Amino acid sequence: MDTLNLAACQAAAADWWKTAVIYQIYPRSFQDSDGDGVGDLAGIESRLDYLCDLGIDAIWLSPVFPSPMADFGYDVSDYCGIDPVFGTLEDFDRLVASCHDRGLKLLLDFVPSHSSDRHPWFLESRSSRGNPRRDWYIWRDAKPDGSPPNNWIGEFGGPSWTWDEATGQYYHNTFLPEQPALNWQNPELRAAMLEVIRFWYRRGVDGLRVDAITHVAPDVDKGDNPPNPDWAPHMGPTHSHLQANSKNQPEGYRIVRLMRQVSDEFPDRVLIGETSGSLGEVMSYYGDALDLFHLPFNFMLLRARWDAAEIAGLVETYEAALPEGGWPNWVLGNHDIGRIASRAGPAQARVAAALLLTLRGTPTLYQGDELGLENAVIPPAAVQDPWEKRVPGLGLGRDPARTPMAWQPGEGAGFSSADPWLPLCLPAEGDAARQSAAPGSILAFIRALLQLRREEPCLQIGSYRTRQAGDGLYVFDRSMPEGAVTVCLNFTSRPQATGLGGEVLLSSDPARPRGLSSGLVLAPDEAVILRQ
Repeated sequence: MDTLNLAACQAAAADWWKTAVIYQIYPRSFQDSDGDGVGDLAGIESRLDYLCDLGIDAIWLSPVFPSPMADFGYDVSDYCGIDPVFGTLEDFDRLVASCHDRGLKLLLDFVPSHSSDRHPWFLESRSSRGNPRRDWYIWRDAKPDGSPPNNWIGEFGGPSWTWDEATGQYYHNTFLPEQPALNWQNPELRAAMLEVIRFWYRRGVDGLRVDAITHVAPDVDKGDNPPNPDWAPHMGPTHSHLQANSKNQPEGYRIVRLMRQVSDEFPDRVLIGETSGSLGEVMSYYGDALDLFHLPFNFMLLRARWDAAEIAGLVETYEAALPEGGWPNWVLGNHDIGRIASRAGPAQARVAAALLLTLRGTPTLYQGDELGLENAVIPPAAVQDPWEKRVPGLGLGRDPARTPMAWQPGEGAGFSSADPWLPLCLPAEGDAARQSAAPGSILAFIRALLQLRREEPCLQIGSYRTRQAGDGLYVFDRSMPEGAVTVCLNFTSRPQATGLGGEVLLSSDPARPRGLSSGLVLAPDEAVILRQ
């Protein structure tokens, strides 16, 4: 399947975010500069040279706004500030300038569907039914029996309604009770939130990743959500009902269009959406006129079975579903799901990296995945994630993928001089310093892979075509009129004959020499990029 012609190639090269590699930073766990055990903005700034050496183009920061940290920053109490644990607005401005000085872009999380219950807006809203900001949040009366207005279940379990004794109504919360839902139907709230976007763009932010956008316009008066006929207990209580009335509602698309219009007021910005649902629902967030998100996040690989034929099928399905002119993107890890080195197995971590960084579209690389970091074992007494605390025993907790970076030998692994907020987990191949000095490390491979991506335009904007997929072997071409490469991935622990020959540009196996090869046989768990 050829999915990109020459004209589209040329158009793709015009937008920086189409050729970029985005690196997600979870700020609490990247680098602590002040010895409190929690990462911060100054710490991120101190590691920018590492990121430049890695070869990424943009960093995306999970929330750094003032927050009581009930959900570690996704409960915002001030949309236009920086939480003291991370630093100050002046620290943020210095980070932006330092990024730009190095040619890096900086993206921020934007959390539009809910605030903290300690946000001044909500304190006013709940102060009385007659407060001018009452309608900035979603309030409803109880049913005659005193129960919540409908049967909706919060993302972290429990009803998505919280009773407010003082004013005698329920407020809607999609996540924790400490995260009341904003009412985007209110024109004053809508204007205030759009001004937040302008505030950060004026400070030099290059784009926004919009959190939980599928929940931004719940239709609370539409009634109960229907039962999920496919539900099983291991899925957790949230999925016991289909979110037919609470997610992906028509008004949500109109809200995204407003965000895009504001974003378009500023040149060269990118708007990325945390979209979820069916493939059709994700694609709908491009917009019929490509006027919604530039990149609705593609999470198809996050829960896929690690199988060559299945992965190839997902790629084909996704490519076929893209609207004309829509640009693809790929994600293999983030702060909400187990590490890819654990999901696919440590031996497959290099194959996974090669897949992510050679498929057509914009890849997002999660911090620590370049070191082959696996899920950490978090002792019960050290659990921080509110999801795990509310729904224990189902393996839903996100702490194992949020542990601090291991930078160098010694106590604290170079992350902090204090006890870290989550336990450290050392990558199997060692910390960043050790891997930097080891030519055969996964870090060295990913650096070489990103260097090759920069050198080969076909890996950035070329077309995609599956050559073969099955029995543990996945081979595809990335092509332009000016040149092409073939990506060969062995998803198994046994040798795989490809029947191909050509020039080996890069291999995940440091023992394989570069140069001409005929009758290429992949080693177990090997990724090879060829020029035929």
